[in-house]
Amino acid sequence: MDNTIAFEDFTKVDIRVGTIIEVNDFPEARNPAYQLTIDFGDLGIKNSSAQITTLYTKADLLNKQILAVVNFSKKQIGKFMSECLVLGAVDGKDVVLLNPETRVENGAQVN
Repeated sequence: MDNTIAFEDFTKVDIRVGTIIEVNDFPEARNPAYQLTIDFGDLGIKNSSAQITTLYTKADLLNKQILAVVNFSKKQIGKFMSECLVLGAVDGKDVVLLNPETRVENGAQVN
């Protein structure tokens, strides 16, 4: 594997559990996407854009717990500021969200 990283590099990535509390269409996005508002407990509320419209409706996503990287720098997408990266597995053109098997506290760290 050519892109091996040191364990110390991995420990810099802060992956947390959050609950999606608001979902909006994102018509300005180049590819179909939603604007998500996610509650990370003590870490606060963060926004993210996610291209997950093929498998998920807005109703499916509301109150769903997800995993996200919360320590990336913010990214401007059109007029929207994305503050975290929601994690998913790519299956062809679809993205399947990663989430805890059972409900856990918002902000719980993934190790």
